[in-house]
Amino acid sequence: MRHSKLQKQVLSLYRQFLRAAQDKPGFIPRIRDEFHANAQIKKTDVMHIEYLYRRAQRQLELLKDVNTKKLGSFSKSGKES
Repeated sequence: MRHSKLQKQVLSLYRQFLRAAQDKPGFIPRIRDEFHANAQIKKTDVMHIEYLYRRAQRQLELLKDVNTKKLGSFSKSGKES
């Protein structure tokens, strides 16, 4: 199977995340879950994929920081206040 340039970039980013998380307990399952959830995005939704890719690059830089001990997350609440 041949991959597009963007697919190759995402796969490379995934491998970088896994390498960066090796010495940080609890990070690898979270990374796998996040990539698996985003794998459901249609290949034709390039703008959304590129946005997530750029966001993930910033998160990777934070993960590589020696002082990073936890991953935070943002979630939409079902209730607007």
